[in-house]
Amino acid sequence: MRAIRARRGLLGAVVVLVVLASPGSAHADAVTDWNQVAAAALQSPGTATPPGAGQGAASTVHLAMVHGAVYDAVNAIDGGHEPYASSPAALPWYSQEAAVAAAARGVLVNGGLGIPAARMPVIEAAYQSSLAAIPDGPAKAGGIATGQAAAIDMLAARVGDGRFGSFLFPVGSLPGEWRPTSGTNDPGAWLKDVTPFVLRDPDLFRGRPPHDLGSRAYAADFNEVKAIGSALGSTRTPDQTAAAQYWGLTNATATMASIIRSIANGQGGTLADRARLLARAYTNASDALIVTWRDKARHGFWRPVTAIREAAADGNAATEADPAWTSLIAAPPYPDHPSGLATFGSAVMDTMRHFYGRDEATFSGTTPGGVTRQFTSFSQLRDDIVEARIWSGIHFRFADEEAAKIGRKVAHWGNRHAFR
Repeated sequence: MRAIRARRGLLGAVVVLVVLASPGSAHADAVTDWNQVAAAALQSPGTATPPGAGQGAASTVHLAMVHGAVYDAVNAIDGGHEPYASSPAALPWYSQEAAVAAAARGVLVNGGLGIPAARMPVIEAAYQSSLAAIPDGPAKAGGIATGQAAAIDMLAARVGDGRFGSFLFPVGSLPGEWRPTSGTNDPGAWLKDVTPFVLRDPDLFRGRPPHDLGSRAYAADFNEVKAIGSALGSTRTPDQTAAAQYWGLTNATATMASIIRSIANGQGGTLADRARLLARAYTNASDALIVTWRDKARHGFWRPVTAIREAAADGNAATEADPAWTSLIAAPPYPDHPSGLATFGSAVMDTMRHFYGRDEATFSGTTPGGVTRQFTSFSQLRDDIVEARIWSGIHFRFADEEAAKIGRKVAHWGNRHAFR
């Protein structure tokens, strides 16, 4: 069986190279269909972490669980790559589509992910619709059993992994110390204590600390975000404002899910390739966010809106206070440094670049509000996020740039140590 799977894996690699070398039409499959179902369920009002309060980062962990189980189920049937959490018994003629649906549903319904009860019938309807499109018989039954086993194994692997802990970010009062700007302390702050999916020690990937308040570098970042990130009187161009709003007005994790599907559906490959790609993308992103939330807790650095309003106390002669200053986008309820979205985007884009062996790609992403933005390379999207968070007025440049480095480092490790 191992020899057969190895030969099939080599043949699959050749097929993927042929597909990637030729222009293929974008189309969805079971993996990306279930990503859409899972992302929608985890972004629903009433989930354990509400929108705008760290929900995106927390839901990324749960999407990693979904896609890790999906990958294990498909890989058990397709063969050719190492398992993640388990390798359920399977035959090569089992239905991969049935395995995907059963694995995703199993994690979403039985995983205790905080999905509201009202959303469960929607998940169940998607499951029944998926299965209805597959002819009844041993292949379908075998695929379902494989997917169910993969989901059970994934949930067992994540028991006691630190999710839903009681940690909240410390609130300070001195210059440089973070305090909530919306009256909310991130209920998803427990992310810092979650066990990584691939990394052995997240602290080995930590970023550099914020600039010292008295430094020229801090003053440069301060004056940049003060000028370009203001809600009123900003130096932003219309396109910069549009980018800031694209990434800031709706849940960015849902937008990233749309982008990931656009890439996967538009770049060619098999269902097994997409299962591996999304598992890599979400486990790398989750691990990068865990590193980031640990750094946020470590540094507890204030947001630009606090820094600009209270600059008279920062001890830097090159900064000037503006007590009425407001950012274009409201600051999320957790510390500034490093940027969560920049980490997330960088980790996902580095995963894509490694998976496809190139930077150039044409794809798009649509926000939950229906706004679409086009991209022509993976690095373009990463850079777009770095700049947009400054144009939004919610991050200092150093927080974004350091976050992008964290994302790249984590993905570099994950790409070489899992799903091989």
